[in-house]
Amino acid sequence: MNLTWILIVVVVGISGALLVFRDKVRGRSIPDDLKPGKPLPAFVAVDENGGPLSSTDLRGRPSVLLFVRGTWCPFCSKQVQNLTRFYKEINESGAHLILITPKPLETTRRVADFFDVKFEFWLDESLAIGRQLGLVQETGVPEEYSREYGRDTLWPASLIVDSDGIIRHTALSRFIADRPDPEKLLRIVREL
Repeated sequence: MNLTWILIVVVVGISGALLVFRDKVRGRSIPDDLKPGKPLPAFVAVDENGGPLSSTDLRGRPSVLLFVRGTWCPFCSKQVQNLTRFYKEINESGAHLILITPKPLETTRRVADFFDVKFEFWLDESLAIGRQLGLVQETGVPEEYSREYGRDTLWPASLIVDSDGIIRHTALSRFIADRPDPEKLLRIVREL
């Protein structure tokens, strides 16, 4: 009888572990408002000079929107570095390349300047855009950075929006180190 219970516990434990692993590999589900085929929701951000920007202003030209956690995140810095090989081609294809970040823009701009890229940066300091779009990672900032950056941050995601404002591609990182393939983003933009 004891052996039967041990086997049941082992099977249940393995099944539970497999379900957790499956969910981690599959990652977060795409929020309904960000699913391909839907119009990009209207939202307002701030530019590097403190001026207002609106997602509705993006119409007339395709856009690649990348939601990044911040410069404190080594995976975000690596993402910017990886994009440097493709940003000119994305821009030359006629698309905006916009990084949306919680803060601070000065630090983000220094990273972009270091890698010699001309990304547009939009600020979502209060995480209002992230909350509206379902992209907030609560308590996602490591303790050592929370004094400067707060506890919550954006979940890494990428959107490609066509010139009519319709979302054509959405990818949410499955885990923090998972970032979109810049070559795939370029390929999708060229197909628009």
